[in-house]
Amino acid sequence: MTIRKRSSLCLGFGAAALLSFGTEAAEAPPAETVATVIPGSQIEGALGALDDLSREIMEETGLPGLAVAVVWRGEIVFAQGYGLRSLEGEAPVDENTVFQIASLSKPIAATVMAQQMGQGSISWDSRVVALLPKFVLSDPWVTQNVTLGDLFSHRSGLPDHAGDDLEDLGYDRRTIIERLRLLPLGPFRTEEVYTNFGLTAAAEGVARQSGSDWASLSEAVLYAPLGMTRTSSRHADYLAAENRALAHIADGSDFRLSPGREPDAQSPAGGVSSSVIDFAKWMIMILGQGRYQGKEIVAADALLAATTPKIVKGQPYGMQARAGFYGYGFGISVQPSARVVLSHSGAFYLGAGSSMMLMPSEELGIVAFSNATPIGAVEALTAIFMDLVQFGEPTRDWLSGYRQRMAALVAPRAKLSPDERPVNPEAPLALSAYEGRYANSYFGEALVEERDGELHLQLGPRPLDETLQLWDADRFTFSPMTENLPRGSLAAVAFQRSAEGKITGFVVDLFDEEGLGRFQRLP
Repeated sequence: MTIRKRSSLCLGFGAAALLSFGTEAAEAPPAETVATVIPGSQIEGALGALDDLSREIMEETGLPGLAVAVVWRGEIVFAQGYGLRSLEGEAPVDENTVFQIASLSKPIAATVMAQQMGQGSISWDSRVVALLPKFVLSDPWVTQNVTLGDLFSHRSGLPDHAGDDLEDLGYDRRTIIERLRLLPLGPFRTEEVYTNFGLTAAAEGVARQSGSDWASLSEAVLYAPLGMTRTSSRHADYLAAENRALAHIADGSDFRLSPGREPDAQSPAGGVSSSVIDFAKWMIMILGQGRYQGKEIVAADALLAATTPKIVKGQPYGMQARAGFYGYGFGISVQPSARVVLSHSGAFYLGAGSSMMLMPSEELGIVAFSNATPIGAVEALTAIFMDLVQFGEPTRDWLSGYRQRMAALVAPRAKLSPDERPVNPEAPLALSAYEGRYANSYFGEALVEERDGELHLQLGPRPLDETLQLWDADRFTFSPMTENLPRGSLAAVAFQRSAEGKITGFVVDLFDEEGLGRFQRLP
């Protein structure tokens, strides 16, 4: 369905753009002055090109399914689905198809947080331990002083994607948050280091303070007031949706059905499912500074704090380069046109991609969802659309650039090269010598056992159950495929012997980046 409700005749120029030139420029605050006028006809042109653009990206990338929506001046002016919900079926994607939106959940969560702050009992500066008394990090001072805002802006010092490896093994939210205390901390409040479970801990504290669980709180204070009837923070609701896009994983240049991702443990950070029509209502509310259809949904001051810079997101590479910023759950950038854009994207290796861009000066926003391993398609689509809006043409090959960036993010992980596997490896001990239970304070207990002449490793509640292949002597390998260990990854398990020659433990190299991958044998 394509919705077109406004014409260029009634819109003319964007309000902020009009203040940028002539006598009006002197009346505009310097911080709001922009470089170029955007005629309404140019936005109309971008909207007119969007259907063809979406089809071209579908054809070039082979995406199974895609959905796109645009809002402008308080209305949904474009909403369309493309492709299929599943490559093993014929049901088409439409504007009401429910997708997993991965990390696009973060700005949604920030909105729920801001709504609660509008009630007056908490603020972005509230300390997490005041709301979640058992929350502990490895530094006592940081534990006592880290705020909700610190965790929503990724400036707590937690390492990159802290806790995600535990989620892959099936640990629940409570266990993962409790084990964050075992991770070494980097500098506090000096750099942005992206974490899902840091943000989730802050959201969990606010949910408990409200007397609710996170999914119910989100539904009560945001989804229901906005009429987002196809949106949920519960994975079970996504699975129950009849009009649902199934996850697909990249298989060479093609895609195939994926086992999918169950993200309830990190629901505030990555567990939302929604349709583009529902998400468009949220975009209208954000661009309306917290108001929707004349009603305040979120207090403007709490929302403003989330949508304005709190930390630099990657230092500029040179004096001539613009900086990027992160607020509380929102990315913030300044475009070449001098317009501020709020943005975020989301990605599940196991089958989801999402991207949104909001231009407050024009009350304009676009969102795109896909049901496949992220390949840069949705990011390129939203970027090209915003180029068309601002400049009338794309400024670069966005798809090629984003493809390269996403390929690096979903590349297999390995410290050993399969090509270096010894041709004549040294023989190991009898496999029974490695059998037993092993303990690790972060990853939990592991079981190594012999089955049918092969050694197996079991780890985690789910559990991870892998066949160990001999590399050389006491070193074995396995090839996992999880959200954070893409297909083709190669993990090494190095068993350790005592002076008497008995196996005392092992180290998994891909689990040891923070020095936590060592397992000790239990008696």
